[in-house]
Amino acid sequence: MKIAFFDTRSYDKASFTKANEAYNYDIDFRDYKLNENTALTAQGFDVACVFVNDVVNAEVISKLSQAGVKLIALRCAGFNNVDLNAAAKAGIKVVRVPAYSPYAVAEHGAALLLSLTRHIPQAYLRTKTANFNIEGLTGRDLHGLTAGILGTGKIGQIMAGILKGFGMKIIAFDPYPNQKWAEETGAQYVTKEEIFQQSDVLSLHCPLTEETKHIVNHDTMKMMKHDAVIINTGRGALIDSKALVHALKHGHIGGIGMDVYEEESKYFFSDWSTDIMADDVLARLLTFPNVIITGHQAFLTTNALKNLADTTLENIRTFSTGGQLENEVKQ
Repeated sequence: MKIAFFDTRSYDKASFTKANEAYNYDIDFRDYKLNENTALTAQGFDVACVFVNDVVNAEVISKLSQAGVKLIALRCAGFNNVDLNAAAKAGIKVVRVPAYSPYAVAEHGAALLLSLTRHIPQAYLRTKTANFNIEGLTGRDLHGLTAGILGTGKIGQIMAGILKGFGMKIIAFDPYPNQKWAEETGAQYVTKEEIFQQSDVLSLHCPLTEETKHIVNHDTMKMMKHDAVIINTGRGALIDSKALVHALKHGHIGGIGMDVYEEESKYFFSDWSTDIMADDVLARLLTFPNVIITGHQAFLTTNALKNLADTTLENIRTFSTGGQLENEVKQ
């Protein structure tokens, strides 16, 4: 099998090269993203291996089909960047990695929460310059507060377990509630309105769909407590970014820790430190002291990278041998 590997980073190449020792596939690592301008570079390849910020719309899929690609292998869990209807019409299968390391993502969410509520970044910058003044660094206990889990899949459940370990009360919202899990853990399902109204910490773990796009918006943030904080390790477009700036500016929420951003594809995974940032919303978010942004790194652990590589290559092997594709994504 010949694999066109798009949007390659050094950690991708290391983990996939190691995992490929068991498969011996022909992998061509490219540092550029898949989009309308690069799709035809997959000419002669069987598989296009893509990540979260690659563009896999109808035009790209048409060009991949022309190039002879038969399989789109997502090395991630999310698939909102893929036009599944176009893929089905083109006869191209789509596979993903549904659970590479839910612990990695949940633990990063907890790290964002602690960093945000205890002002760790500000404290770190002060002490690096021998400034040990703690004025303005007052935080609050998480113990006894209410944590809202928006989406109770594997990552959401693990995040709930972590926050319960801090002594927080767990409430949750999911259109497909897992009552068995709730009963076993003591979590309580509430309505969508109630989770915004009652949460001191709201952690987002739902997939990006038409129903969940901008689920955090001007109206829902107005429902929240003024000192409530949001943690987003899901997808950037779960939050209306312009509404978020407004809410922060007017004190409608207490802060946010985010590993994803609605328009991240241009900026994330790249160094823009010496360039002018044209995205006014992102630039404004970076100025708030009660905002912590990381560059989509929640997945980035050695455990997760190994699982991503192993599962992706096994998905490709199953496809090449005509086996049952357990991780296939269908429209």
